[in-house]
Amino acid sequence: MDAVGDDELLALLEDEYARAIIAELTTGPMSVSELCAACEMSDPTAYRRLDRLEAADLVAERQAVDPDGHHYKRYVATVEDVTVTFADGTCDVAVTRSSKDPADRFTDLFEGLS
Repeated sequence: MDAVGDDELLALLEDEYARAIIAELTTGPMSVSELCAACEMSDPTAYRRLDRLEAADLVAERQAVDPDGHHYKRYVATVEDVTVTFADGTCDVAVTRSSKDPADRFTDLFEGLS
Protein backbone atom coordinates (compact mmCIF):
# COMPACT_ATOMS: atom_id res chain seq x y z
CA MET A 1 0.00 0.00 0.00
CA ASP A 2 1.58 3.28 -1.08
CA ALA A 3 -0.71 5.85 0.55
CA VAL A 4 -0.55 4.46 4.09
CA GLY A 5 1.43 1.82 5.89
CA ASP A 6 0.11 -1.58 6.89
CA ASP A 7 -0.44 -0.57 10.52
CA GLU A 8 -2.34 2.57 9.50
CA LEU A 9 -4.48 0.58 7.07
CA LEU A 10 -5.36 -2.02 9.69
CA ALA A 11 -6.17 0.72 12.22
CA LEU A 12 -8.47 2.37 9.69
CA LEU A 13 -10.25 -0.90 8.92
CA GLU A 14 -10.70 -1.48 12.65
CA ASP A 15 -13.13 1.47 12.66
CA GLU A 16 -16.75 0.30 12.30
CA TYR A 17 -17.80 3.43 10.39
CA ALA A 18 -14.97 3.10 7.86
CA ARG A 19 -15.90 -0.54 7.26
CA ALA A 20 -19.58 0.37 6.92
CA ILE A 21 -18.77 3.05 4.33
CA ILE A 22 -16.67 0.68 2.23
CA ALA A 23 -19.33 -2.02 2.46
CA GLU A 24 -22.08 0.38 1.33
CA LEU A 25 -19.96 1.69 -1.54
CA THR A 26 -19.59 -1.83 -2.92
CA THR A 27 -23.27 -1.51 -3.94
CA GLY A 28 -22.60 1.59 -6.04
CA PRO A 29 -21.65 5.27 -5.87
CA MET A 30 -23.21 7.22 -3.00
CA SER A 31 -23.35 10.79 -1.76
CA VAL A 32 -22.45 11.70 1.81
CA SER A 33 -26.12 12.09 2.73
CA GLU A 34 -26.88 8.62 1.32
CA LEU A 35 -23.94 7.15 3.26
CA CYS A 36 -25.06 8.88 6.47
CA ALA A 37 -28.54 7.38 6.16
CA ALA A 38 -27.31 3.91 5.19
CA CYS A 39 -24.60 3.76 7.86
CA GLU A 40 -26.48 5.70 10.56
CA MET A 41 -23.77 8.28 11.12
CA SER A 42 -23.53 12.07 11.27
CA ASP A 43 -22.17 14.21 8.44
CA PRO A 44 -18.97 15.10 10.37
CA THR A 45 -18.33 11.41 11.11
CA ALA A 46 -18.85 10.49 7.45
CA TYR A 47 -16.57 13.26 6.18
CA ARG A 48 -13.78 12.34 8.64
CA ARG A 49 -13.91 8.68 7.61
CA LEU A 50 -14.13 9.50 3.91
CA ASP A 51 -11.05 11.74 4.19
CA ARG A 52 -9.11 8.90 5.82
CA LEU A 53 -10.41 6.32 3.33
CA GLU A 54 -9.45 8.56 0.41
CA ALA A 55 -5.96 9.07 1.84
CA ALA A 56 -5.63 5.28 2.03
CA ASP A 57 -6.90 4.99 -1.56
CA LEU A 58 -9.81 2.76 -0.50
CA VAL A 59 -12.48 5.13 -1.83
CA ALA A 60 -12.49 7.86 -4.48
CA GLU A 61 -14.53 11.00 -4.94
CA ARG A 62 -16.38 11.62 -8.20
CA GLN A 63 -18.34 14.61 -9.43
CA ALA A 64 -21.91 13.93 -10.51
CA VAL A 65 -24.39 16.15 -12.31
CA ASP A 66 -28.07 16.08 -11.45
CA PRO A 67 -30.77 16.77 -14.08
CA ASP A 68 -30.88 20.44 -12.99
CA GLY A 69 -27.21 20.83 -13.88
CA HIS A 70 -25.93 21.08 -10.29
CA HIS A 71 -22.72 19.27 -9.39
CA TYR A 72 -22.32 17.16 -6.29
CA LYS A 73 -19.89 14.58 -4.95
CA ARG A 74 -20.41 10.84 -4.93
CA TYR A 75 -18.00 8.29 -3.57
CA VAL A 76 -16.98 4.92 -4.98
CA ALA A 77 -15.08 2.02 -3.46
CA THR A 78 -11.69 1.39 -5.08
CA VAL A 79 -10.90 -1.79 -3.16
CA GLU A 80 -12.23 -5.31 -3.56
CA ASP A 81 -10.18 -7.24 -1.05
CA VAL A 82 -7.80 -6.73 1.87
CA THR A 83 -5.82 -9.78 2.94
CA VAL A 84 -3.72 -10.12 6.07
CA THR A 85 -1.21 -12.96 5.98
CA PHE A 86 0.88 -14.19 8.88
CA ALA A 87 3.81 -16.38 7.86
CA ASP A 88 7.46 -16.91 8.74
CA GLY A 89 7.36 -14.37 11.56
CA THR A 90 5.91 -11.60 9.41
CA CYS A 91 2.57 -9.89 8.89
CA ASP A 92 1.75 -8.84 5.34
CA VAL A 93 -1.23 -6.75 4.23
CA ALA A 94 -2.26 -6.93 0.57
CA VAL A 95 -4.91 -4.76 -1.06
CA THR A 96 -6.67 -5.82 -4.24
CA ARG A 97 -8.00 -2.86 -6.19
CA SER A 98 -11.21 -2.93 -8.18
CA SER A 99 -10.65 -4.51 -11.58
CA LYS A 100 -12.39 -1.65 -13.35
CA ASP A 101 -11.46 1.99 -12.85
CA PRO A 102 -13.97 3.67 -10.50
CA ALA A 103 -14.49 6.49 -12.99
CA ASP A 104 -15.45 3.96 -15.67
CA ARG A 105 -17.85 2.17 -13.30
CA PHE A 106 -19.43 5.50 -12.34
CA THR A 107 -19.79 6.53 -15.99
CA ASP A 108 -21.41 3.17 -16.79
CA LEU A 109 -23.85 3.63 -13.93
CA PHE A 110 -24.68 7.23 -14.89
CA GLU A 111 -25.19 6.32 -18.55
CA GLY A 112 -27.44 3.46 -17.47
CA LEU A 113 -29.69 5.98 -15.71
CA SER A 114 -29.99 8.23 -18.76
